[in-house]
Amino acid sequence: MATALVTGATAGIGAAFARQLAARGDDLVLVARDAERLATTAEQLGRAHGVRVETLTADLADADDRHRVAERVASAEQPIDLLVNNAGFGPTASLLDDLGEHDRLWAVMGESVIVLSNAAARAMRARGHGRILNVASLSAWITQGEYSAVKSYVKLYTEALAGELRGTGVTATALCPGWVRTEFHSRAEIQTSAIPAALWVDADRCVREALAHADAGRVISLPTKRWKAQAIALQLAPRPLVRAVSSALGRSRTRSNH
Repeated sequence: MATALVTGATAGIGAAFARQLAARGDDLVLVARDAERLATTAEQLGRAHGVRVETLTADLADADDRHRVAERVASAEQPIDLLVNNAGFGPTASLLDDLGEHDRLWAVMGESVIVLSNAAARAMRARGHGRILNVASLSAWITQGEYSAVKSYVKLYTEALAGELRGTGVTATALCPGWVRTEFHSRAEIQTSAIPAALWVDADRCVREALAHADAGRVISLPTKRWKAQAIALQLAPRPLVRAVSSALGRSRTRSNH
């Protein structure tokens, strides 16, 4: 029986990962900040699917918490077979604002990916098998503030990691979702009413395809034909056009201090 560790496991894409992994019989280690929500999620999944669910209450913006989770990832006695680096949030700050939110953004979605992926890759390589699935974004192809920058880093880091792991029995996959129906956008105060319905994808479908891609050893996971087409179009488009599109998308974001 496999064990999967999922960060940001109580909401959105992370919760969908937890549900689907439990449904297929994987034991779970769930990581999130909200202890009460973690406990509720663990109890529900354990009861519904008969799997063992361990919880780790951690704020991945905190270095001590990051390293505590990394120690669990690296455990030889209780090995992790699949690491899902999903924790994240949508920033509301501009690149010209105070750096407080930017520091937190990098810690949660950049530094934690490095620390946990490193711990997982070393432990998995020693055992000769394992999978690392890092949640990047279709935003990695555009220039929408620091979110695009950090997700681009996650995508490129995962590609590089996959190259170093080739032939070891361990794989690394970057999931690059587009618009997914979760609470992510409302938390980030992003107006989505102008986004065409055809661009949205259900979180469960996104995760189902991502897990299939990770199982197959794919390095880049772009669930659905619509997201693949968008990535290809953005890859081939002139960069001035990409920057113009990114600026237009940025104007859909509202800021609580404006």
